[in-house]
Amino acid sequence: MNQLLYYLKFKVAVLLLLNTSFFLGAQNDSILVSNQDFTNTQSKIVGDDFVPVIFRSDTLIVLKKGLGNLGVNERAVKITEKLKPFSKGYKVSQDSVYLVRKEGYYEVMINQKKVFVITQKDADVEKIPLAMFAGVVIERLEDSLVKVEVLTPKEWAQRIGYFSFSFIALLIFIKLLNWSFRRLDKRLSKIEKKFLRKNRNLLKYFIPKDTVNIFVFLSKVVRVGILVLVLMVYAPFMFSFFPWAERIVNLFYGYISSPVEYVFYGFVDFIPSLFFIIIIIIISRYIVRVGKDIADDVEEDKFKLPNFHKDWAKPTVKIFSILVYAISLVMIFPHLPGSGSSAFQGVSIFIGAIISFGSTSAIANIIAGIVITYMRPFQLGDRVKIDDMVGDIIDKTILVTHLRTLKNEDITIPNANILTGNIINYSHDKEQSILLYTTITLGYDLPWQTAEKLLLKAASNVKLALKDPAPFVLQTSLDDYYVSYELNISINKPKKMPLIYSEIHKNILDVFNEAGVEILSPAYMSARDGSVTTVPSLIKKGEKGVLEKLTDHLTGRNQKITISKPDKSEGE
Repeated sequence: MNQLLYYLKFKVAVLLLLNTSFFLGAQNDSILVSNQDFTNTQSKIVGDDFVPVIFRSDTLIVLKKGLGNLGVNERAVKITEKLKPFSKGYKVSQDSVYLVRKEGYYEVMINQKKVFVITQKDADVEKIPLAMFAGVVIERLEDSLVKVEVLTPKEWAQRIGYFSFSFIALLIFIKLLNWSFRRLDKRLSKIEKKFLRKNRNLLKYFIPKDTVNIFVFLSKVVRVGILVLVLMVYAPFMFSFFPWAERIVNLFYGYISSPVEYVFYGFVDFIPSLFFIIIIIIISRYIVRVGKDIADDVEEDKFKLPNFHKDWAKPTVKIFSILVYAISLVMIFPHLPGSGSSAFQGVSIFIGAIISFGSTSAIANIIAGIVITYMRPFQLGDRVKIDDMVGDIIDKTILVTHLRTLKNEDITIPNANILTGNIINYSHDKEQSILLYTTITLGYDLPWQTAEKLLLKAASNVKLALKDPAPFVLQTSLDDYYVSYELNISINKPKKMPLIYSEIHKNILDVFNEAGVEILSPAYMSARDGSVTTVPSLIKKGEKGVLEKLTDHLTGRNQKITISKPDKSEGE
């Protein structure tokens, strides 16, 4: 009977506790529990075994048993301490309250922080299932968090005073801001006249067309920006003194603080990865610097590597640097913010596809440039012939080669075209000579000994021709109407080839004309009808002994031919 009475008393006490916010009534074994200041809520002991947890003047849960090593009182104190930070800082737009089910109990979470747990023993106090009891507790907690504070007249007067003082401070700040920028605008106007008018820059493209003073315009933009920023931050602070505006202020601050917190905490989380990236960059730059120092020494013959040409040093170190930075980028990429997001990966794939499809020719030229570098078909300054173009190499890049022709024309040739074409290098070896050759055609009536003698005589008159190896003549063909003779001359100055060729041809003409020998072209036919030959006239009026000399040249024999002096009446 006594136990039944005790149970009924306990039931009444629990019902009263759950329906009031400040008082708990009971007989003999109960004490009064209240809390006037909801910001400093503490748990009070009710009876010997029951302890309520009060938050913002609302009873969330009545604890009957402790948990683990904590007694029931210590457990209530711990829960209250964990709830304190959310009595003022809870924001509906950002924070969330939810339950996490575990085996045999529930965890009450605010955001990602565990506040307290609800066990079956706690649910037994109200004689309801654990899941239902946890839902009731979470609803009470949400109602307490969003509950509007009730102020006394004295507190209302204080809040209005705080608001008035804040509003006056805002007005003073705006006045000082406008005054400061007016003084600044006067100084900027003077700077504008002296400096900006003389030095045009890109700023003029980013300002309104009617703006006269650029600096003053930028000053106004800064002033408006500062004013908007202050109003966005300060105005919610002023209205936060009123309970009815608390939710609006928290919501507004949430809109502002969410991106700021995202960036800030994102940067804090990124700091370990940032150190990792910095270390990789430092090591990569160090390795590349060492490679460049070695390449400089190889290029200056201070450091020699077997079977490694010094002109390979620069291209090799460039390729080495690209490989080092590529490996570094691969190592850095996973540590970049957002690298694991689908958007980041999609953009990476898109950029890679664009590069793959749009740079086919560029990649072909790059590969050809690398191959040409290590093939060494020519060097800077060499006189070369690439396909039908003759000139000097003035520059080599990974994509193209620059050629300057004999007419001082600069031609850019893609490396892929060079690799698939023909290259003739006239300057491949500075110590060896090259042969210049030219071909003339002479009739069968002229002995080959005479033709060879005349060609060698013409070669001996070329100033830049080498004596060793000596010039020589080749008979390259016996055609239907003529014989082809090829004169070969050795030179060691390939860059003067046009001048040497010109001198060779002039000497051949002089020698053959002096000897009275016609140089027949392949398409030339002469019908002898008594007209003079194509050789320039060597006999002048009154000149004697010319035909004797001509005969010596043609026959190689010393024979006299008597020539009667022509009659004046008959003419020359």
